[in-house]
Amino acid sequence: MTVGLEHYLVLSAVLFCIGLYGALTKRNAVIVLICVELMLNAVNISLVAFSSYVVPVLLTGQVFAIFVMVVAAAEVAVGLAIILAIYRGLTDIDINNINLMKW
Repeated sequence: MTVGLEHYLVLSAVLFCIGLYGALTKRNAVIVLICVELMLNAVNISLVAFSSYVVPVLLTGQVFAIFVMVVAAAEVAVGLAIILAIYRGLTDIDINNINLMKW
């Protein structure tokens, strides 16, 4: 039995659903960031799988995956900086208690 495109897409969908569930239900800001990273990694799996199975000569999926990784690294850096700034001011990173963006 060989691993086909469907297997990678199922894995990607399961990882994305786990990340989406965690991002929508958790109240800790760090856990939400981790769940967003999990969703981005699920997208990377599907990009690379489609690229290698549909057009194996071109590396478009791999290039897009690298761009997604760069954006994810920037998102983590900015997100953790914001979370640390909020934690210094409030000593709490519960998403329901953070209302600093309101007037």
